[in-house]
Amino acid sequence: MRRLKFLLRPGWLALAVVVVAFAFMCFYVLAPWQLGKNTSTSHRNDLIEQSVNADPVPISQVLDADGFAPDDEWRRVVAEGSYIPDKDVLVRLRVIRDQPAYEVVTPFQLQDGPVVLVNRGYVLPVQGTAPPAIEPAPTGPITLDARLRVSEGSSRQPIDEAGHLQVYNIAPGQIGEAVGLSPVDGYLQLDDGQPGGLGLIDLPQTDAGPYLSYGLQWLAFGIMAPLGLAYFVRAEWRERRKAKGQDIVGDTPPTPTEPDTVDRASEPAEPESTAVEPEFTLPTRKERRAAKKEKERSAERTANDVRLADRYGKNR
Repeated sequence: MRRLKFLLRPGWLALAVVVVAFAFMCFYVLAPWQLGKNTSTSHRNDLIEQSVNADPVPISQVLDADGFAPDDEWRRVVAEGSYIPDKDVLVRLRVIRDQPAYEVVTPFQLQDGPVVLVNRGYVLPVQGTAPPAIEPAPTGPITLDARLRVSEGSSRQPIDEAGHLQVYNIAPGQIGEAVGLSPVDGYLQLDDGQPGGLGLIDLPQTDAGPYLSYGLQWLAFGIMAPLGLAYFVRAEWRERRKAKGQDIVGDTPPTPTEPDTVDRASEPAEPESTAVEPEFTLPTRKERRAAKKEKERSAERTANDVRLADRYGKNR
């Protein structure tokens, strides 16, 4: 309960709110965002690897009334039909081999089928950001080898600039409305050497990227933030308890001693003894040996004196 009251102080309460909000963002926003990108990237790489070794199929086998299934993306198909002239659309703000570029999208009328958009490739801008002259698509019946791509979704509205209709994403619904057609959902991306093809758009690299490690890092941060807060709260609480204990000890008054029952002032003073009591110390081992030898020599001298007295006394 004391720790709870300690956390309710304004400074610590604000810090606790920040830590809880950060942990929430880590667990429910940042980590899922990175882990989701890792999942989608891994799924895309699997589809690309499968399409590399697969033979192309007629587009009628994968096309339905709703367009293409997402799991068929990157699949190689063969489409028969003809380009629809004067309906080219430029996709702006693209980057090809680290250079700004435009991608060219042209509607394609399938033989005995609906209209589908075809990404013919890219062109590089000239004189700054101005698009170059676009080579028109061939007319008449043709056969295309291409890969299926899903719609990118629409974001910003199309613009008419530099004599071309320009869009920011390949969204069949938005482009079809702008050119007066009704293409199916999804589009085709041409392989190399196809009729009407421009600069070849390479396949993405099948690299999972750093998204998994980033996601795990955000999870770790979400765990460490509350633990760090708990550590600092505990340390601060202990320091405050220690300081409070020292204050209590310092403010405690001295315990009064009990008065003597006898008034010592009325008692006569005892005279101080001036005699010095002799100190008694035991002799050391060396001293005991010396005394023993001295005693033996003394006894020997006495015995000699007795013998001499007896001898000379008889002669007299």
